[in-house]
Amino acid sequence: MSFMFKALGATAALALTAGAALAEPAIIYDLGGKYDKSFNEAAWHGAQRWEKETGKKFREVEIQSEAQREQVLRRLAQAGADPIVMTGFAFADVLNKVAPDFPKTKFAIVDSVVEQPNVESIVFTEEQGSYLVGILAAMASKTGTVGFIGGMDIPLIHKFECGYAQGVKSVNAADKVIVNYTGTTPTAWNDPVKGGELAKAQIAQGADVIYAAAGGTGVGVLQAAADAKKLSIGVDSNQNYLHPGYVLTSMQKRVDNAVYNVFKEGANMKPGVKVMDLKAGGVAAAMDQNNEKLITPAMKEALDKATKGIEDGTIKVHDYMTDNKCPVD
Repeated sequence: MSFMFKALGATAALALTAGAALAEPAIIYDLGGKYDKSFNEAAWHGAQRWEKETGKKFREVEIQSEAQREQVLRRLAQAGADPIVMTGFAFADVLNKVAPDFPKTKFAIVDSVVEQPNVESIVFTEEQGSYLVGILAAMASKTGTVGFIGGMDIPLIHKFECGYAQGVKSVNAADKVIVNYTGTTPTAWNDPVKGGELAKAQIAQGADVIYAAAGGTGVGVLQAAADAKKLSIGVDSNQNYLHPGYVLTSMQKRVDNAVYNVFKEGANMKPGVKVMDLKAGGVAAAMDQNNEKLITPAMKEALDKATKGIEDGTIKVHDYMTDNKCPVD
């Protein structure tokens, strides 16, 4: 039986362990919920695809606070859910603690590396996809000033920022990239009002294309850009449909494929680190009917050339996680 609960009190938590073992895969969404139109929603789409293809059910939980991470994970493992997927790096410490207690259960975490024999760690080359959308931003900009709005100010999101800036400056080294972050706590992922305010401030400084790598907060960025008749760039999910004609593209991070693959593999899931890069289809610049009029033949040609260069290694996009320094800062 597939189910979801938002408020996990002691009674609800204990209910997870009642009855027979689940014998079903499960997914725990990070703060912001599965309808964030971004990271969590991409994960949900992957689980949904698996359910439709197999006719089987999965369990899903939306946590509401940091304190629920370990409680939810432990209860699902005790109840027999297998494999269990967590979306987001913030589950890493909890998973390190819980995984050894359930050696026969398979776990998967997106966006972090947890070195346990029963854990698959799924990471993405966000810098590569961000480089591609940076090229498009620079080519679409009329002012030579573009923006970047990140969610939580952490190295992972600096990967997006750095790759984007490299892509922009590969087109025109003189272009300006304005950078803001919405916060230093997990609430930064779910504050569309602040996202909109930051977007308006960047527009006032001349930015006419703004890339939002901020989860649910990014919805406010995209809205503010559309209201000002400026361009935006979505993230994680394909967000082109939110404001057709104003979302230049979206840097798709195929979390949906990651979740789908884990559910499909089930007990055969292989622990270790899995890298989903551009060549493997892990990241991409979204193209569809909603943005086709915004992408010129020259932009498409530049995108194809950069894609080929990244895939064959002739273009090296810096991974901020390697030394926490961006070469174009």
